Amino acid sequence: MSLNKAFLDYFRCPEPFVDFRLDGPPSNGTAGDHLASGLAYSAAANHRSPQCRSVPLLDRLAQIRVEGSTCCLPFNPTDAADHLRYERYVDRSRGPAWKGAVRKAYYLLRPTLPVPLRRRLQARWLKGWDQRPFPRWPVDCTVDEMFLGVMRSVLDASGEGRIPFIWFWPEGKSSCAIMTHDVETGSGLAFRGKLMDMNDSYGIKSSFQIIPEARYAVTADVLSEIRARGFEVNVHDLHHDGHLYDNYDGFLRAAERINEHALRFGSRGFRSGVLYRNLEWYDAFRFSYDMSVPNVAHLDPQPGGCCTVMPYFIGNILELPVTTTQDYSLFHILKTRSLDLWRDQINRIMQQHGLVSFIVHPDYLDTLPAQNAYTALLRHLSVLRDQASLWTTLPGEVDRWWRQRAQMRLVRRSKGWSIEGPGADRARVAYALLDGGKLTYSVH
Repeated sequence: MSLNKAFLDYFRCPEPFVDFRLDGPPSNGTAGDHLASGLAYSAAANHRSPQCRSVPLLDRLAQIRVEGSTCCLPFNPTDAADHLRYERYVDRSRGPAWKGAVRKAYYLLRPTLPVPLRRRLQARWLKGWDQRPFPRWPVDCTVDEMFLGVMRSVLDASGEGRIPFIWFWPEGKSSCAIMTHDVETGSGLAFRGKLMDMNDSYGIKSSFQIIPEARYAVTADVLSEIRARGFEVNVHDLHHDGHLYDNYDGFLRAAERINEHALRFGSRGFRSGVLYRNLEWYDAFRFSYDMSVPNVAHLDPQPGGCCTVMPYFIGNILELPVTTTQDYSLFHILKTRSLDLWRDQINRIMQQHGLVSFIVHPDYLDTLPAQNAYTALLRHLSVLRDQASLWTTLPGEVDRWWRQRAQMRLVRRSKGWSIEGPGADRARVAYALLDGGKLTYSVH
C-alpha cells in the first residue's frame, strides 16, 4: 500500500508536495509491524475491552525526520489509518462460549422481554465501559491527529509557508452534521410524521432507516411520504435480530436480500442493526454509503471504533461514521437527557472540522422529556448552522460531496491554485500553515 495514499485522500493536496519514505522495516501487515508504528492494541481477557499496549502515537509522530524535501516516517500512515478505520486492532475471537449463548438467547427472547428488564440487562452487559482506555471517550480522533502530525512534517520538508489542499466541506463550511433515525418498531414508524414536523421546524432534514423484514409492514406509500417531504429512506439491516454477521455464508445470503430491498426502497445507504459490522465483508453490499461504524463503541455491544471523525472509503462504499452517542445510550444507559455530552462531542468534532452524526430513534421519543431533549438538540444544531457555518444536510448529500471531492484536483495557475472536477464550483482552496508551531487552516 502506498505510503502517501491515505494522506492524499484525506487532504486532497497536490502530490508533488508529499514525499514520504519509510524509516524502518517494511510493512508486512502483522501485529508486530503495527506495534512498531505505535498503533497496536490487544483485547483484554474478557474479549470486550481493547487495551492499549503501544508506544503513544504522538511520540511516534515526534520521531518523523526531515531529510531535504523527504519525510522519513517510522510508520506507514496508510496502513496505520486502515488498521484503525477497519477496526483491525480489535480481537475478533468470539470469546467464551457462554457469551455467545447469552447473546443468542437475548435476541431470541428480546421481543417478549419488558423494556425495563431489557435496559437492565443491557446496562449489565456494558458494565465497565468507562474503564476502557481505547478508543478515547467521548470522541477519538487518533487517525485525524496522525494526519495533522504528518502534515506538520510535510510543511517542514516542503520549504513552503503553506500547503494548498481542497477544503473538507462545500462552500467553506466549517464542519458537517447529519441526523438519522433508525426505526425499530411499528410505533416508531407511526411517529414519523411528528418527527419530520419537529425536524422541519428547525430546517434540519434527516434520513429514516427502515427494517425491510420481520418487524413491521413497509408500504410504498410510507416511503413516498417520507421522500415527498425531502427526507431520505435507507435500509436498516434485514431482520434487526443481531445475527447478520454470524457467519459468512449466512451473511452473503442476507446481503443479497438486503441489496434487493435497497432497489425496492430506492435507497443508496445502509445501517446494520445495533451497529454490528464486519468491514472486511462489505464488498457484498451494493450501497453507495454505510453508517454502521461508531467512532467509539464503548456503549455498543460490539467493541471497537474507527477513531476518526471524517468519512472514509471501504472499497467503493463510503463510510459515514457514527460520531456521537446514540439517544438510547444517553437516555437509558447514562440515564440523562442533558445535552452536555452531545455538546462536548459536537465541540470536539468541530475542532477537527469533522462529521457530526446522530442516531435518534423515533421509538424512544415517546415521552415529553425525550422530545424536549431532542428539540433542544435541533435548536443547538440550528444555532451552529447559522453562527458557526455548520453544514446540516442529508447523508446522501455528504456521500455525493465526498465522492466529488475525491475526484477533484488542484491546479496551479498564474494567479494561484484552482480546483478542477465535477462540483468544483462548490469547493474551496484551503491552506495548511504553521502559526507559532501550531497547525492551522486558512480557507479561501
